[in-house]
Amino acid sequence: MRGLLCWPLPLLLLFLQPWETQLEAAGPRCYAGPLDLVLVIDSSRSVRPYEFETMRQFLVGLLHSLDVGPNATRVGVIQYSSQVQSVFPLGAFSRRDDMERAIRAVVPLAQGTMTGLAIQYAMNVAFSVAEGARPPEERVPRVLVIVTDGRPQDRVAEVAAQARARGIEIYAVGVQRADVGSLRAMASPPLDQHVFLVESFDLIQEFGLQFQGRLCGQDLCAELDHGCQHLCVNAPGTFYCACNSGYKLAPDNKNCLAIDLCAKGTHGCQHLCVNSVDSYFCRCRAGFALQQDRRSCRAIDYCSFGNHSCQHECVSTLVGPQCRCREGHDLLPDGRSCRVRDFCNGVDHGCEFQCVSEGLSFRCLCPEGRQLRADGRSCDRCREGHVDLVLLVDGSKSVRPQNFELVKRFVNQIVDFLDVSPEGTRVGLVQFSSRVRTEFPLGRYGTAAEVKQAVLAVEYMERGTMTGLALRHMVEHSFSEAQGARPRDLNVPRVGLVFTDGRSQDDISVWAARAKEEGIVMYAVGVGKAVEEELREIASEPSELHVSYSPDFSTMTHLLENLKGSICPEEGISAGTELRSPCECESLVEFQGRTLGALDSLTQNLVQLTERLEELENQLADRK
Repeated sequence: MRGLLCWPLPLLLLFLQPWETQLEAAGPRCYAGPLDLVLVIDSSRSVRPYEFETMRQFLVGLLHSLDVGPNATRVGVIQYSSQVQSVFPLGAFSRRDDMERAIRAVVPLAQGTMTGLAIQYAMNVAFSVAEGARPPEERVPRVLVIVTDGRPQDRVAEVAAQARARGIEIYAVGVQRADVGSLRAMASPPLDQHVFLVESFDLIQEFGLQFQGRLCGQDLCAELDHGCQHLCVNAPGTFYCACNSGYKLAPDNKNCLAIDLCAKGTHGCQHLCVNSVDSYFCRCRAGFALQQDRRSCRAIDYCSFGNHSCQHECVSTLVGPQCRCREGHDLLPDGRSCRVRDFCNGVDHGCEFQCVSEGLSFRCLCPEGRQLRADGRSCDRCREGHVDLVLLVDGSKSVRPQNFELVKRFVNQIVDFLDVSPEGTRVGLVQFSSRVRTEFPLGRYGTAAEVKQAVLAVEYMERGTMTGLALRHMVEHSFSEAQGARPRDLNVPRVGLVFTDGRSQDDISVWAARAKEEGIVMYAVGVGKAVEEELREIASEPSELHVSYSPDFSTMTHLLENLKGSICPEEGISAGTELRSPCECESLVEFQGRTLGALDSLTQNLVQLTERLEELENQLADRK
């Protein structure tokens, strides 16, 4: 491990140069052979803005010291805090200018310090072939550089050991408050060459200079008797042998074996090349015939032979002729004859209520009073429904203003399929971040147009994510009769829908459970970095019906149909709702009793009024 020493004057003058030129001034650009390099930077809240800018300039300067290219050094960058974010993968850029622009555009995450999670992401994702890493059989060195300023909030020793076991060389760079024990647990041996500790971000270029020296070390291929039959390739601190095109490395990893003639790639065969003694010949795959040039292949037209016996159409395939029927017909078991299709009985039409065949197609019908949905198969279930619905919308800083507008649009799309009215569905909206604000209660608006206008007028709050506080507000206030909720004895379903894009900064378990105990049916909609465990804890059971997720704000509209089918009560009657037909016997008796009671009360009032009129008439007569 290295500490800070007394710096000689030339080196101090070197640190006063512009950031982008300091590493270049230390020596020529590094040509150490192919290398896959992933840089992992700590962007937790403890890294101050000016310190992050210093680290950003350090990365740019480090790029200028590398021989960047698809066949040389490939570079990927990751930032992490409480979660991991890929700035760009190994295969994204081959030009240094593109990498520099991506680094300058990074916005710090400013949360916790989950270093172990970042190492795991680098091991499983960043160094995968899909992300641009070269396959293990190419033996290209994989190097991971971790720059952090604090103590990890998760375990790093075990996951770092797994990464090293997979052949990843780890450099651990600690700045200021970094925990030395954690740096040693992460780094590769020998530790004195892989653990670096500097006192401030301003001095981080010390590591850059030493790291450049490690990459641009000895040319072992030139200085040693490497014994490679064909090619010697330098790697940081070592070398390996490679073979010319058309050869493969022998088991001794030094000599090369000739590959068969077909493997040279000069045969020109369109389909298959087959080796023979001192030569080769071309062959076509099944269903194709070799052309006169003995290299190209032509598909065989089996139908042209005229013996297919198809009633409608013949189609040539790789295995021979096959019969096909025209639209609206089905092929019979004999494989040749065709029969007119009854679409409703012959296919899975998917109609919820009724299927009607029409010529070469079909259409779906819905019962009276229900409308066909946009999918052309299911029937609208929400126009007769009555629900008290409270929407809890995440207005934290991570949502961003442009995405918050998409959230408001999404909320209004939910409102579009609700029967909003004082007697039907009532809608309330609560926004939360570090605090909770009721945008409008359940009883304020009586039409969908009023609700949608109020949603568009909501202003973005920003700041933190106190989901637990929002759940408490909903349980204690939003569903109260003072806020417009209907009395419990009316059995109107109470539905809460929580919309969030990240992890809560407070505990949600108590008030999530309390909401369900209060009979509130809870739905959880997560976007982007939303935590699945929290969504499941918020939502009612079964979670498959009450949890929805979209990886991006711009694609979350696909959740609408799931929410529509879940939130809307079945034909206006939800579980626990006791609505009786006015024609049922009990209802008639109850109606009759209320009517007779009202008539009796009116009769008594009429008698009293008559007696009072008679008294007045008698008093007038006495005065005369």
